[in-house]
Amino acid sequence: MTGDVITLTIPREQPFHEVAHLVLGGVAARLNLTFESIDDLETALDAVLERASDEGEVTVRLRLEDASIVTCVGPFESEGLRAELEHESAGEEVSLRRVLDTVVDRYELQPNGWLELTKDLAREGAT
Repeated sequence: MTGDVITLTIPREQPFHEVAHLVLGGVAARLNLTFESIDDLETALDAVLERASDEGEVTVRLRLEDASIVTCVGPFESEGLRAELEHESAGEEVSLRRVLDTVVDRYELQPNGWLELTKDLAREGAT
């Protein structure tokens, strides 16, 4: 499956986020990921999709690279998302940055408004 890309474009409304979960779960199951890793990926995806406006569409791209699964989500208004990713959480505050720092190995906001989330698979023995 390395090199394959799965692209899903859905309306930005919250009820459609479950469709993205189904696709992500299917790919994760095919890769024999642990339930913990699947949950981490879904948590990251939810946190990002919650930042989407309710108008238009959002695209989720999944691809396998070497020993990681990369999820690209977008497009977003990059300035608002960038501010959230740079914001340090205080105390018990749960920010987008804190969620992503906890559940994915790397994330990067591209200049074109796409957020790339990377979860390494090597630790699971799944490749």
